[in-house]
Amino acid sequence: MKKVYVFLANGFEEIESIAVIDLLRRAELNVETVSVSNELKVVGAHNVEITADKLISEKEYNDAELLVLPGGMPGMENLYACKKLIDTIQYQADNNKRIAAICASPTILGRMKLLKQQQAVCYPGFEDELEQAYIRLDAVVTSENITTSRGPATAIPFAIELIELLCGREKAQQIAKDILLK
Repeated sequence: MKKVYVFLANGFEEIESIAVIDLLRRAELNVETVSVSNELKVVGAHNVEITADKLISEKEYNDAELLVLPGGMPGMENLYACKKLIDTIQYQADNNKRIAAICASPTILGRMKLLKQQQAVCYPGFEDELEQAYIRLDAVVTSENITTSRGPATAIPFAIELIELLCGREKAQQIAKDILLK
């Protein structure tokens, strides 16, 4: 079963996290949530608490088919401050494996210089940090192994795109139909 890790930091955007986790699990992907702090309990930007499945310190994440970085503030900054997560993202990129970031979190990939010559989107106002990326205005953009999305309202199309990339178009269309998206 394909392994997906969703990384959570205090200040994460709840919709972007919970919607993506829910839809990827509906697609029968093996999704684990990972706290980048020293506690399993992570508090979102709007005070929704989630208990993560793992602490980032518990293991290596090199078995991932996909890494997901929800946005939110200060969630994105807290993700970026986690050296082990940055090293994990770099490993994923170096091995041409899938990375997905939504809202402010494409900024992390921009700061890491992973968006050079890639098409990308982000939450309005963060475009300057997507260094050397071709900025688009679409809801979701996949460029090579990186998928980016704009914000809370695009979380469902973002998740459906990730399902299509990992499970195929038929599965993505079925999940979209099941949730009355299409």
